Amino acid sequence: MGEVKELTTLLAWKEAFPVMKQLRSDIDETSYLTLLNQMRNEGYRLFALYVEKEIVALAGFSLKTNFYQSRHVFLYDLITDENHRSKGYGEKLLTFVHKWAKEHGAEYVALESGIHRTEAHRFYQEKFTYDKWCYSFRRRV
Repeated sequence: MGEVKELTTLLAWKEAFPVMKQLRSDIDETSYLTLLNQMRNEGYRLFALYVEKEIVALAGFSLKTNFYQSRHVFLYDLITDENHRSKGYGEKLLTFVHKWAKEHGAEYVALESGIHRTEAHRFYQEKFTYDKWCYSFRRRV
């Protein structure tokens, strides 16, 4: 059911943009590429699930350490292309993230999901038994 590859080139990042745009609808390609370069310098990695040479899903994450989750993978982005949903691609990619995390010494995979994304919450909680254990806050400065 496809192959997972890390995206490390400008060409691959541009190929992934239309799928990422479905999750990050407020960003244009120039901003996406600029931020992606900065994020990669901070440890962010972007992986794609390819089916027949087409990107059908993306996962972007970083390996982190903090006091409350110890060594963990923080999953910033997980999106399945709208034309390929309900085919198990998100599940396959998230399973890959879990395996990658374990292989790299992480104790957890953590993520944040927008309050309005109830379908995603059900996916994380019911299919993968994620715990909902905190609120995330932010303030523009």
